Amino acid sequence: MSTVPAAPVPDLPGPAGGPAGSGGIAAPGYRPGRTLRLRVEARRQLRRRRTLVVGGLLVLLPFVLMAAFAIGGTPGDGSGTPTLIDTATSSGANFAATSLFVSAGFVLVVPVALFCGDTVASEAGWSSLRYLLAAPVPRARLLAVKLTVALGFSAVALVLLPLVAFVAGTAAYGWGDLELPTGDSVPAGTALTRLAISVAYVFVSQLVTAALAFWLSTVTDAPLGAVGGAVGLTIVGNVLDAVTALHRWRDALPAHWQFAWLDTMQPVTEWTGMIEGTSISVSYAVVFAALAFRGFRTKDIVS
Repeated sequence: MSTVPAAPVPDLPGPAGGPAGSGGIAAPGYRPGRTLRLRVEARRQLRRRRTLVVGGLLVLLPFVLMAAFAIGGTPGDGSGTPTLIDTATSSGANFAATSLFVSAGFVLVVPVALFCGDTVASEAGWSSLRYLLAAPVPRARLLAVKLTVALGFSAVALVLLPLVAFVAGTAAYGWGDLELPTGDSVPAGTALTRLAISVAYVFVSQLVTAALAFWLSTVTDAPLGAVGGAVGLTIVGNVLDAVTALHRWRDALPAHWQFAWLDTMQPVTEWTGMIEGTSISVSYAVVFAALAFRGFRTKDIVS
């Protein structure tokens, strides 16, 4: 009696992201690089309600500030010392710089933590993570794609607020030079370059929060826990930076350098603080990202 050979079963990815079959050989035609495309993940994240809500709030915030200035009169912090807020209504560039200043410490932390902390944990919460890995999507590629898309959305969020503020501020307060609190001014064209540098630095400084949220997202099935943990630890860093008794120890805190971009709001840009802040932020981010990839590599996925 003749027998019909059984059809070959493709190997599924094991804990390390490679084939888990006895021979460790992938199915014919299987290409790990063609699984979970960037554009597919980006489309999925873009359609989520939280993405639209965050985008709407960031667009709305500059108009809330404009309304506050219109109701409260000439902006100022009441300290008697000239600040960036005192020049908020001088031009569109000033309003954009002020919007960035008042939001960089916390408001912009939230969307970064949300996009990076929700990305993996939400899949686990929906019980769809194991099905993605059974597609089979290698674990390293899954994390790389999700982190890339999350950082991309974070970058868009950080650019969106000052961009809307600049356009709305120019319409409301006119096109003009960037007036500095010291009494000097920066030409409008140069001011745009300074603002672009500032936004880029804010993004780099937020890499710590992004990587921390992403790591927490790989160790918990609760998206709120990952997002809240990253935001909470960021706040703790800000509190520790305010403790002057720590002296030079504060230099090792990413929070200590988060406003180093204000050095661009001077007649001559000072780069030392931004260089030190970049090195600190990137170092922390690399460590947290490495922990995420290392831990997820052998994690038992049950959800």
